[in-house]
Amino acid sequence: MCERILNVKVGAGIQRTLDNAVRVMECMERGEEPTPYFGIGFADMGQMLAVFTPRRWELLAALREHGAMSIAALARQLGRDYKNVHQDVDKLGAWMAVEKDEQGRVHAPYAEIVLDVRLPQRRAARAPS
Repeated sequence: MCERILNVKVGAGIQRTLDNAVRVMECMERGEEPTPYFGIGFADMGQMLAVFTPRRWELLAALREHGAMSIAALARQLGRDYKNVHQDVDKLGAWMAVEKDEQGRVHAPYAEIVLDVRLPQRRAARAPS
C-alpha cells in the first residue's frame, strides 16, 4: 500500500490547485488512474501556524508513534487536558491532518506532511525622498 502524503502549501495561490485539478482530469479522460493527491493551502504563514501549532505537531507525532487511540488516551499520552486535546483534534480534523476510525479512535493517516512555503513577492524599492 502506498503511504499517503499531506501536502501543505503556504502562499501558493489558487493557480497551483487549479493546475493540479486539470492534470487529474486529463489523466481520467485518458482512462488512467490518477495518483492520489492530498493537499491543503493557507494564504500565509500566520494562518498555517494558527492551525499547526507546536502542541498539535506533538499530537500528530504521538499518533504516528503510538497509532490510533481515543482522545482520552491521547490526552493521557501527551499529559494534557482532555478538553484541549479534543479541540486540537477537531481543528486538525477540519484541516484533514487527523481522522477518526469506525470506533471513534483518532489516527494520523499520513506517513508524511510536506510543507511548501512560497515567499512573498519582492516589492519594488522606493527611492528616498
